[in-house]
Amino acid sequence: MEQNKDLNQFDLPQAKRIYLDNSNSIFLKKLLIISPFLFFLFAIFALRLVRNIEIGSLRNLNFQAQINHDHRILGHLPYAEISKEKLVFIEPNIEVHIDMRDSLLKMRAEAKKDGIYLVFLSGYRSINLQNEIFYSLKSFRNQEAAERARVSAPPGYSEHSTGFAIDIGDATQRETDFETEFENTDAFKWLMKNAAKFHFKLSFSKDNKYIDYEPWHWRYEGSIEALKVFESSNR
Repeated sequence: MEQNKDLNQFDLPQAKRIYLDNSNSIFLKKLLIISPFLFFLFAIFALRLVRNIEIGSLRNLNFQAQINHDHRILGHLPYAEISKEKLVFIEPNIEVHIDMRDSLLKMRAEAKKDGIYLVFLSGYRSINLQNEIFYSLKSFRNQEAAERARVSAPPGYSEHSTGFAIDIGDATQRETDFETEFENTDAFKWLMKNAAKFHFKLSFSKDNKYIDYEPWHWRYEGSIEALKVFESSNR
């Protein structure tokens, strides 16, 4: 009895039950239920993001390909040098492609009938000569390559190397040779009105975004070979 009495004198600790907050339990259950759906949405979003990045990269590559598909350098298209066998003289120091000789001489004769005197300034130029013109003059004029290319093609990128290009002046106004002022001459006005009849076209007009305006520079497009040569330029 005394032992029981002694035991009763002490407060024995009672076990306590701890209950989880009911609201937190419900939230966890819902989270477990919808987590696969959230993962699915995240996967779709990630795939779309990757796809958009890839599409953007492809578009950029396509855009760059469109810009560079014609292989321009400093705005000039590449041209192969014509073989010597296809060149003929029309003046002591001026050669042109044999395909354009007759049309060119006929055009000059027709202009003369109208009181217009055309003078031929430059025809075929070899790549070696173009190399001297581009680099020597660039150095002499203290111009950067891009600046020089506005008025002179790099070697391998000149229409003159094809034999189908001809620089024309007015015999009565030689001070306008190779100058934009040539556009004010009677010779240029006649050419603008009649050159197409003889299959000649102004190569570098005022709206050319790559190369400065050259009213004296014309090219021949009166044969299949010439059309093939200038196909890229005419696109």
